[in-house]
Amino acid sequence: MWPFRKKAKAPRSLPVTLRARYDAAQTTVENVRHWAMADSLSADGAASADVRHKLRERARYEVANNSYAKGIVLTLANDCIGTGPRLQLLTEDSETNRRVEAAFAQWAKAVRMAKSSDGEAFAVLTANPVVDSPVKLDVRLVEADRVATPAGSPWNHFGDNDVDGIILDNFGNPRTYSLLRQHPGDLTNWTMSADMVPAEAMVHWFRADRPGQHRGIPEITPALPLFAQLRRYTLAVLGAAETAADFAAVLYTDSPANGEAAAVEPMDIVNLEKRMATTLPDGWKLGQIKAEQPTTTYSEFKRELLNEIARCLNLPYNIAACNSSGYNYASGRLDHQTYYKSIRVEQTHLAEAVLDRIFAAWLDEAKLLIEFAFLRTMDVGHQWFFDGTEHVDPAKEANAQATRLTSNTTTLAAEYARQGKDWETELRQRAKEQALMAELGLTGTEAAPEPTDKDEETDADVEQQQAA
Repeated sequence: MWPFRKKAKAPRSLPVTLRARYDAAQTTVENVRHWAMADSLSADGAASADVRHKLRERARYEVANNSYAKGIVLTLANDCIGTGPRLQLLTEDSETNRRVEAAFAQWAKAVRMAKSSDGEAFAVLTANPVVDSPVKLDVRLVEADRVATPAGSPWNHFGDNDVDGIILDNFGNPRTYSLLRQHPGDLTNWTMSADMVPAEAMVHWFRADRPGQHRGIPEITPALPLFAQLRRYTLAVLGAAETAADFAAVLYTDSPANGEAAAVEPMDIVNLEKRMATTLPDGWKLGQIKAEQPTTTYSEFKRELLNEIARCLNLPYNIAACNSSGYNYASGRLDHQTYYKSIRVEQTHLAEAVLDRIFAAWLDEAKLLIEFAFLRTMDVGHQWFFDGTEHVDPAKEANAQATRLTSNTTTLAAEYARQGKDWETELRQRAKEQALMAELGLTGTEAAPEPTDKDEETDADVEQQQAA
């Protein structure tokens, strides 16, 4: 029998500390200048009043002087807002829906809202007796520069709760807005007086990119340096072409210093007349300046720059440049998917942050009137319609729509909503037209359009045809 041995204890495991690192967090000689301007400021600190003021100035300058910037901003406004949002009530009483929708449409024609390139838009809900509607609610737009805390004003005692004209409550919600009575850029007649507007009467629309952000910055901010580079490069190309066209030249000699060549004053200027022959000093030659750069890469550089500019706005290149010469049918539709999705997100944000608030204020005013007294006891559900987007191939879209309706994978309400239309209004109008056609004896056999060979082409077929 083996002698008893005491079992050896297992070595005690020590805690292992895993040390890892991110290469992007290291500061090296090569990348020290890449992030030299990076900071850890808060959302409101990074978007301070001075920073936003400078960004607004530069954004307005580019939009006013850069054709591409102006076109991009107008395209975004046209595609997002279009001819204006339309209201549809969702109550069970169709007559009530029509009355309220017509009344709101009448009021909406008298006022107008838009989002500028300032990154934020302000509007004051006020009464206006001139409005051509029983409801005298008016939406008065004000520029972002006017929402600010005047220097030396008695409202500065709010301290940290004052974010450049927006006074917050203890929960971080806007309570009051300081609205300057005159624009600070109006040098003819400008004072520091301001009015305190309650948050219930102020509509503030902006995109908050960070938690705790209370003021907006221009959406084209990342593209501002690129817009400036585009203008500079265009002027450089134009300058090179003009220099070559003006017959600029340089006198040079192959003779060594103190060689056999006529004495010419260095850096002297010789005026040359057009279409005239001339003689040169002995031993000197004439070399013309050629515009080889940057004209040879101008179109490629311009395309890449516009593509980078449009990316921060979710715009495809052909919309930003208003040029689809390099696209085919399939790639055009693919690039537009991201753009149209961003438009739908923007419209949803607009409906929640602006339109619902305006409609709620309109309802409060309408309920005070006798003709709209029935709204006091109703739960007024509603939705908003915007302009639809036109399809590149209407025949193909019509056949796809008929297929979706036949297979019950869509509804008339959804299909009309794609076009920005109210399905109830459209069906009632269609019923009136069919009744009148029957009365006039114009009713014929209606049949769905049969797909043709052209309609059955796939995107791949279109690509092959265009490639050929």
